[in-house]
Amino acid sequence: MQIDDKLLTRLEKLSYVKISDDKRDEIIEQLSEIVSFVDNLSTLNTDGVDDKFAMSDASTPLREDIPACDTEINDAILKHAPQSEDHFFIVPKIIE
Repeated sequence: MQIDDKLLTRLEKLSYVKISDDKRDEIIEQLSEIVSFVDNLSTLNTDGVDDKFAMSDASTPLREDIPACDTEINDAILKHAPQSEDHFFIVPKIIE
């Protein structure tokens, strides 16, 4: 695929992004490099590779979700706060 000014204009319209005239050549060059890199992947020989080589039936091991609260950590964090009360930060009201 060749990236040219016509394709870049179409991509601008699709993405609602305006590219300035002084950056167009640089963007075309960068996009061309990316497309060239992706085209190299099509040259890989994948004849002997199983389609599901990265899939596994094994699930992610889970741990029991046990809530815990370490008040020492809370106190260490809150001692740096300008204002705190009952283990909470006090901040200015921002919504009327």
